[in-house]
Amino acid sequence: MGRNAALPERIPFVFLLMTSPLSAPDAISAGAPPQSALWVPDCGDGTYRNPVLFADYSDPDAIRVGDDYWLIASSFSHVPGLPILHSRDLVNWTLVNHALPRLVPAEHYATPRHGGGVWAPAIRHHAGKYWIYYPDPDFGLYVITASDPRERWSEPVLVLGGKGLIDPCPFWDDDGQPYLIHGWAKSRSGICNRLTLHRLSADGTRLLDEGRTVIDADRMPGWNTLEGPKLYKRDGYYFVFAPAGGVAKGYQAVFRARDIFGPYESRIVLAQGSTPVNGPHQGAWVDTPNGEHWFLHFQELPAYGRVVHLQPMQWREDGWPTMGDDGDRDGQGEPVLVHRKPAAPTQPATALATSDEFDDPALGLQWQWQANPRSGWASLTAVPGSLRLACVPLASAATYRTAPQLLLQKFPGPAFTVTTALRFAPGAEGDTAGLMVFGHNYAWLGLRQYAGQRRLVLAACPKEQRHGAEQELASLETTRELVHLRVAVTRDARCHFAYSWDGAAFVPIGGEFCASSGHWVGAKVGLFASAAPAVAASGHGDFAWFRVSPDGG
Repeated sequence: MGRNAALPERIPFVFLLMTSPLSAPDAISAGAPPQSALWVPDCGDGTYRNPVLFADYSDPDAIRVGDDYWLIASSFSHVPGLPILHSRDLVNWTLVNHALPRLVPAEHYATPRHGGGVWAPAIRHHAGKYWIYYPDPDFGLYVITASDPRERWSEPVLVLGGKGLIDPCPFWDDDGQPYLIHGWAKSRSGICNRLTLHRLSADGTRLLDEGRTVIDADRMPGWNTLEGPKLYKRDGYYFVFAPAGGVAKGYQAVFRARDIFGPYESRIVLAQGSTPVNGPHQGAWVDTPNGEHWFLHFQELPAYGRVVHLQPMQWREDGWPTMGDDGDRDGQGEPVLVHRKPAAPTQPATALATSDEFDDPALGLQWQWQANPRSGWASLTAVPGSLRLACVPLASAATYRTAPQLLLQKFPGPAFTVTTALRFAPGAEGDTAGLMVFGHNYAWLGLRQYAGQRRLVLAACPKEQRHGAEQELASLETTRELVHLRVAVTRDARCHFAYSWDGAAFVPIGGEFCASSGHWVGAKVGLFASAAPAVAASGHGDFAWFRVSPDGG
């Protein structure tokens, strides 16, 4: 899994504050939540458009079991981790579970570990069970299992401990012998650009040997950043599908050998070519019940993260696969933007969950914390129909980058608007609650209590100062405890904040803020509440709903 994400240049705020009359009543508007979807890949005419997931589902892997497809992705240090998505046609996906309710070691992930946590995982179905092998580059390779992907998964078992071990994938050979192939992260181990293969124990929890390097791209002129292997077998050949060349400009390679330990020959089977889809690689080969073949992979769009594409895949007469549009039949395809849908059971068009009315017993699956959450951070029962976030003390008064209590979700499409209604009840000086866009840089709009006053505040922290203090860009004194907060995100991740006292007339505040990616992830948007460092939590913010519409303002 490539770790060289490019970041966009920051568009600075224009320091502008506009005010509105303060005579509107403190009432939460009761309009119905928007129903239109932000990004629907199903065109409704038998074709689909890429990406099939316009959200940050990095390093996807997928399998088919019967008529069901299951997809998982990296989740890094966000909690819950290891998202599980379901589809029956490879185009319309629904987030149905997370395999890791909490990250291990639990205490290590009590604070944000940006860029750490769950890197590229692999999912397989064997002996009536679902298996996920996932790496933590700081601790090693883990395995978890379940009889049903929608239900609770087993606790993680450390298969191989050590730093820099990444991207594991299991494989059960025809004789029943299991194997595990993986890559290396140079940042932790000093090793990269090679793939190592081990024999596994029958229960899949232990290695039986020290491993052997089966593909060493340092010996292949011009190759770099070989990683993310997936191991398959077809027609007597062992195939390793692996990305190379880095996230921004890479490609998809395939290796094959008659013996699982090699020697392997290689081909590049998918590359950007003349398309706008940069770095098309890292994913999963799947088939349909009637014998079609498809490949799921990601494309990095910095602030939007690593979005997922679906490519048609064919096996050539020479026994090699090719992906996408291989019009010149040279074996190296280019990504398709629109294509006929897979031959699969009919499935209604779907879009990923975004809005939340907070009237269910649990938060929607789209929400993630920045680290393992603690009891008392959030409540859906304190005010039925609302989400209460406690003002949890910050680790640093200068920045929210080390705050684990940010409750965020992925950017859900190229342009969208988020609106929420906040009722603020501070308990101490410095208590704050509001709406945030978070990445290497971040910005938030909310209410803060200080100097004996309640203020509406817009603040930001540029990515260039991510180790320094945030900047207050605009503020307005108010006696109100209820405010509607909004951020409109237009194409290219340009964000415009606004507020309203009545939920009808919104007033822009500040200028344009350009969101950026985070550490190996896209930008996120969501809610937060905080207290000053070393202050006992006593205040809170009650959020009536969180509504996402597709208009981008």
